[in-house]
Amino acid sequence: MDQRVKPAPHEIRRARADNPKTRERDLAAQLGISEAELVAAHCGDGVVRVEPRANDLLTGLEAVGEVMALTRNESAVHEKIGVYDKVVTGNHNAMVLGENIDLRIFPKAWAHGFAVEKRDGGDIRRSLQFFDAAGEAVHKVHLRPASNLYAYQKLVAELESPNQESTVSISEGGPESEAEASDASTDVDDLRDRWSRLTDVHQFFGMLKTLKLDRRQALRMVGQDYAWLLDNDAVSAMFHHAAEGEMPIMCFVGNRGCIQIHSGPITSIKPMGPWLNVLDETFHLHLRTDHIQEVWAVRKPTKDGHVTSLEAYGADGKMIIQFFGKRHESESEREDWRFLAENLPRIPSPTAA
Repeated sequence: MDQRVKPAPHEIRRARADNPKTRERDLAAQLGISEAELVAAHCGDGVVRVEPRANDLLTGLEAVGEVMALTRNESAVHEKIGVYDKVVTGNHNAMVLGENIDLRIFPKAWAHGFAVEKRDGGDIRRSLQFFDAAGEAVHKVHLRPASNLYAYQKLVAELESPNQESTVSISEGGPESEAEASDASTDVDDLRDRWSRLTDVHQFFGMLKTLKLDRRQALRMVGQDYAWLLDNDAVSAMFHHAAEGEMPIMCFVGNRGCIQIHSGPITSIKPMGPWLNVLDETFHLHLRTDHIQEVWAVRKPTKDGHVTSLEAYGADGKMIIQFFGKRHESESEREDWRFLAENLPRIPSPTAA
């Protein structure tokens, strides 16, 4: 974000009125502000500031019924239609484990919240929108015709903040990112030994933290029996093969505050310019394939045999999107998924420093 003087709330509102069709994220970028600042400027004009209490939100959403959950990062937008049920609250990690809406939430990253009403012709579109300390969207909930409006309004009233100012305080850095370290300081044999002794995919992050490695450093170092580089078109090829074979997959898109998961088959794949779109009945995905810098196939041991993921990374080294074959705890990996992942086009892997 540049150092020019940020526009005042009335200037932001005027820019919004002058550009009604421009997406909020794009308009905010044009104005040199965060999306949270753009939304906050409309407080009192269709926007109510709400407390970003993730656990209270999740338990309150159960009564709202069918909604659309949206989680995104710079390069992928993940949308699921369903209900917020099987909620597990927690201060460090919270979860929604419903059939359609499946979330892993990190409440400490949630800094700003808003209830938003927008007129669309004769209709009013309602949503709850939450942002991190840097003003980046972490999670949004959009109401649908079948949603329980009374339960929604009750939830907004319970979460309403005493602070309804039209500006927000933004911290440029945001929460800490993944560890930055030199892979030269890590012993490859130590990494391979720890990797070989994994018994659950959830142990992977703890291993990286112990070794002070980020994900891509570990992938580059560990050796091609555990991680190998794929052609950048591998994600698109995987989608088409999975759709043709009616193969259920798991698709993860996340940011600092939320990871959203789709589990099931995919059917309707629509490329449009740089975007690869999945437009199924309860699942929409919009992926900027031109943002993909590297695609890795990654093999992790578990107590049920190894599992294989596909992981796409952007130019900043952060993961854009991740895929597995659909499986439940204590199940072996699907043979069709493993065959697909192992036969996508490979390219030579960069050697470790």
